[in-house]
Amino acid sequence: MMQGVIQSVAGIPGLSLNNVVLALFDIFILSLRLGSFLVAAPFFGSQMVPLNVRIIFSFMLAFFLYGWVEVPTFLEYQYALLIPVIFFEIVIGLTAGLIFSIAFSAAALAGEKIAATSGLSFALQVDPSTGTQSPVIGQFLTLFLLVLFFASDVHLLVFFHMLNSYAVLPIGSILQVEILYSAIFGASNTMFQNAVLIMLPIVGYILLINLVVGIITRSAPQLNLFSFGFPITILSTIVILFFSISPLANMLVDIVADHADVLADLILELSNGRE
Repeated sequence: MMQGVIQSVAGIPGLSLNNVVLALFDIFILSLRLGSFLVAAPFFGSQMVPLNVRIIFSFMLAFFLYGWVEVPTFLEYQYALLIPVIFFEIVIGLTAGLIFSIAFSAAALAGEKIAATSGLSFALQVDPSTGTQSPVIGQFLTLFLLVLFFASDVHLLVFFHMLNSYAVLPIGSILQVEILYSAIFGASNTMFQNAVLIMLPIVGYILLINLVVGIITRSAPQLNLFSFGFPITILSTIVILFFSISPLANMLVDIVADHADVLADLILELSNGRE
């Protein structure tokens, strides 16, 4: 494909301006799937990463893919077929990004429930990824999951699946949208299950501590619940989170790794069901 852009005249390589527009068109088509993935993916799709950075990054990846991934030539002449191709490319990227956004939402949901149980729901801070206020524990778990996502190299596995999707799902394939819907609903169901698994041990300990505090304040009425119970509950929550870092890290890594496998299975299922 690069041979059509770079040509030699009298042994001197040069750029063929006649084919530059077609090459830019192919790069644009290649960037749709990756660009839509970056828009919906965690961290890349947050407000911390400017939109122009995401666009430039998607075009850079598409430029490196140019020459390796074949873009159907009929798209260069039959513009009526561009609409369904662009639609399916964007839908594939958005679905892949939403799957991992849902995985990160499990940590945020678990953090909100832990904060509500421990009495830290009033401790709100502006989340830099969304621009809204959220509990501090939820932000801690989300940032912890984000660090593990990059430290465990799962992001490389995700990009590998996205780049491999061009070989399994060629550009111009007509897909079954029902498979995408079922994948998103399945990931949403898994989000609540993962949130329960994350928060259940910590919330269980907090409930036991609240039960002990209630028994103590009941047996000693002179102890004020607000001056005695809340500090004990908050301090115990911090201590429990500190000692839960190691098992919590293993659980969060398993969650993002499982969602990477879900993405690979989704791409394979789409390739089997494409027309």
